[in-house]
Order: sequence, then structure tokens, then C-alpha cells
Amino acid sequence: MTTIRGLPPGRAGRVWLDHRLDVAARGTGLLETKLRILAAEEQRFTLLAARTERAWEASAAEADLWMSRARVLSGRRGVRLASPAATASVDVRWQSTMGVRFPDGVRVQIVQPPTDAPTPDSSPLVLAREAYAAALRAGADHAAATAALRSVRTEVVATRRRLRALERRWTPRLTDARRTLSGALEESEREDGVRLRWAAGQFTSSQRGPS
Repeated sequence: MTTIRGLPPGRAGRVWLDHRLDVAARGTGLLETKLRILAAEEQRFTLLAARTERAWEASAAEADLWMSRARVLSGRRGVRLASPAATASVDVRWQSTMGVRFPDGVRVQIVQPPTDAPTPDSSPLVLAREAYAAALRAGADHAAATAALRSVRTEVVATRRRLRALERRWTPRLTDARRTLSGALEESEREDGVRLRWAAGQFTSSQRGPS
């Protein structure tokens, strides 16, 4: 019989195994549900990460293009004077699904230059500043989507591992142990029945006395 730690002997063992099998079946169902929900979330974040990556790359390329034009017209000094000391702050929204916590979006606040800051001396500088602000927002969106995908994907892998352990190891071991124990109990009950019938026959014979 498969060795199960803590298995009581006799009929108590069969009750014990029945309870463990019921717990394993319910655990398998819960893990399957969790895996189904997380797999859908993984697919959603995979698509979101790909889309935000394209948006980030496109906006960053556009910002670089405007900055190269601004350097030509305003020079490095004009670019430096038009750059504020403080730039932005990012707030991350969090969400939990099936026990997994992940970013569910960000809010980027662009710090506006003070009123006494130098005014950009060319339109490419203005457009570059706007383009870099858009690139920052796109980059924050992509970072949040990537982090969410990583968190969900890690939990998907762990859930699959736990589900395989239940389906391929723990549940078969319990089932095998119950089958073996039930067979042993049935054999023992048959032997007890034979002994009881033999004892009853002997008792009847003794009551009748010698013929």
C-alpha cells in the first residue's frame, strides 16, 4: 500500500482517506477556476503590454525627432534653458485578482514650468516638450502593463505546478491507498465472517451433543 503519513489504521483510515480525497477534489476545482481566470488575465496583459510598447516606442521616436529639430534651431543652451528642474510624478493604481496583486494603470502628472521660467524660443522646443510628456505617459503605461503581466504570469506558473501536484501525485496516492486499504478491510471482513460462521457451527454442534 502507498505510504501516507498520518494514516490511521482500519476503518478510521478509510474515513480519513475519504476526507482527504474530498479536500483534494475541491482543491483541484478551485485551482482550475483560478488558473482559468489568471490565464485570461495573462492574455489580456500580454496584448496590453504589446500595445503599450508600440505606443511608447512611437511616442519616444516622435519626441526624439522634435528634439533633434529643436537643437538645430535653438542650440543646446536653448534646450537647457527650456528644460524645467522638476518634470513629473507617477501614481500607480493597484488591483488584486485571485490573490495576485498587480498594477492596473498609472496616472502621470506633468509638472508645469514656473511662470518665470524662460519661454522656449522655437516651436520645435514646444512640440518636443509635449512629445516627451506623451512619451513619459506611454512609458509609464507600458511599465505598468509589463509589471502586471510578470506578476500574473508568475502566479499562473505556480498555480499550474500546484494543480499538477494534486492531479498527478497527491490524488493518485490517496486513491491508491484507499483502494488498497478497502481491499484489505474487505478481506479481513471475509475472514471474520468465516471465523464467525465456523464458531457458530461449533457452538451448535456442542449444544446438540454426541449423536
